[in-house]
Amino acid sequence: MNRDELLAIDDALAAECRLDFFKATGNGGQKRNKTSSAVRITHLSTGIQVTDCSERSQHRNRLNALEKLKLEIAFTVRQPYAPPPENAPKPVVLAHLFDLLSECGWELPPAAEKLGVANSKLLKILARDPRWLTRLNEFRIKSGMGIIHA
Repeated sequence: MNRDELLAIDDALAAECRLDFFKATGNGGQKRNKTSSAVRITHLSTGIQVTDCSERSQHRNRLNALEKLKLEIAFTVRQPYAPPPENAPKPVVLAHLFDLLSECGWELPPAAEKLGVANSKLLKILARDPRWLTRLNEFRIKSGMGIIHA
């Protein structure tokens, strides 16, 4: 299954994953320490692994971990850039944006030009979620480039 389908359909992504449930440690009282509410999801084909134990409910932790996995796939699984489909979910759009940034050597000006927006507009889009800008800066540092500040 292709990346965009995985990011758009929860059941398709879950079918390609291994779920592990375990007891979390830390704050949260007796329930947290007695029930296996923490979730670890491993995407089998990429090896990407995420965990979540932020809630007392195993079901909510599973949903949170699935969202984290979608973001991680969007950040790390690259394909040749193509504009995202119309009305695509946010993880699909993010994946396509990072495909473009990767092709542009993690530089904002050429990516913004290809998108037909100003550099400042692209930076505002990336700064909407701190995780997006953080990941961009991680890729830039690996490429020997400087950090972009919002």
